Formats: sequence, structure tokens, C-alpha cells
Amino acid sequence: MTRRRAAGVAAVFILAALGAACSSASTSTAQSGTDSRGLGGSLTVSTASSLGPAFQEVLVQFTDDNPQASVELNVASSTALALQIEQGAQADVFASADTAAMDVLARGGHLHGASEPFARNRMTIVTKPGNPLRIRSVEDLQRADVVAECVETAPCGRYAARVLTRADVTIDEGTVTRELDAAATLGAVTNGDADAAIVYVTDARAANAKVTRVPISAENNVEAVYPIAVVAGTSERRLATAFVTFVQSPAGQAILARFGFLPAQ
Repeated sequence: MTRRRAAGVAAVFILAALGAACSSASTSTAQSGTDSRGLGGSLTVSTASSLGPAFQEVLVQFTDDNPQASVELNVASSTALALQIEQGAQADVFASADTAAMDVLARGGHLHGASEPFARNRMTIVTKPGNPLRIRSVEDLQRADVVAECVETAPCGRYAARVLTRADVTIDEGTVTRELDAAATLGAVTNGDADAAIVYVTDARAANAKVTRVPISAENNVEAVYPIAVVAGTSERRLATAFVTFVQSPAGQAILARFGFLPAQ
């Protein structure tokens, strides 16, 4: 073989190798769903108040992975957020504390695709630090001067009502203070305005020493299911879908677990 021919053969092999490497890189990129530069755009994520602290960390990790993206959280009661979306408020992703609020949007055609559950939660009793009234069960809430509950239209209010029904307990409405969402209900106890409250386990955990936790028995407790979906009116569908995917990913689930949420399954 002449030198010129050998050099030509070598060049062919080099080009073939480079082509294979590029093809492999393209395949890897396609499988990951994003390119190495990440995604750009601006998102508004409407999220239940009980998810607020966890989603703040989700937001940080997601924007670290996608530095050209900007994400803003709109935190409130799930019912209030669903109403906002129905009325045309800006929202790209909706994460609800129950399926009822999500179903309202689905029936109205406000979702892109179906919602998917991504986390679960449970309820607990919280009291002032040290539990001065020695509340040990749902029944003991009847002895409190002031009990904080979410408004009946909010998911946390509906869950609390189910707990009371299961325990066959009726609390004098004159002793109940109704708060707009889960965060405000917890705040009624941490601020000293209420003796006790029925709140999410995750909220009680985040309050640390500001409250004393009193578990609710398994037969009286309820399970809160959290669904998430892309909002139909979004102009950032690709980025919104990527955010939902991240929440459901091992990295997103690990963040939620650190805040006390249970996996969807």
C-alpha cells in the first residue's frame, strides 16, 4: 500500500470515528430531553401553601440545572389558586394539595394533558410549645379555648373535617378560628392566637420547636394526595413540562422527602 493510499484510509477511519462520537452525543442528548445548555424561559408555578418551602428548594435546583430559566412561585390555598387560573391569572404549572381543586380545572379545560400525583401527606395536631392543655388526641381538642382550622373550602379544611368525622368529634364552632390556608392555620398556633390546630405533618415538622406535635391515630387520619399539571394557557409548555418532570424525578422526590412528604405511590 502506498503512503498516499494509507493516509487516505486513515482519514476515512478518523472521520468515521468522529461521526460515531457525534451520533452518540446526539442520542444521549435526545434521551436526556434537554441539551447541555439547559432550557430558558420564565415560569409561574402556582403551588399549595403546604408545598411552599419544599418548592423553594425545588426551584433552586431546577434553575441551577437550567440557568437561563426563571421560576416564580405563587403560593396560596389550592382552591384560591384554581379560581385564579379559571379567571385567567398567569400560571404555567399548578401543584395542588388535593385532587378536588385540580379536577375543577380539568373539567374546565384549563389543563394541558392529565394531572399526575407526585406526593402524599398526612394530618397532625399541633399545640403551643409544651402542650400546656395536655392534648393527646382528636377528642381532646374539645377542651381547647381556640382551635385553628383552614377554611372549609381549602384542602386542609376538608382534610381536617374528615379527621373530625372519623373520630366522631364535634368542636364548638365558637371556639374555631378559620384561616385561609395551611400556613396561616399553623401560624395561628406559632403566634399564640390558638391553643391547637389540625395541620399537615410537613408544616408541623417545619415549625420545629415553635409547636408540640400530637399524632393523629391511623384510624382517624387521612391521606392528602398532591397532583401536578401543566396549565393549558402556558406559553412556555416545554419549560413547564420540564419542571413537572423534575418534580417527579429522583432529584425532585428527594427534596420533597427531606421536607417530610411521602412518595405518590
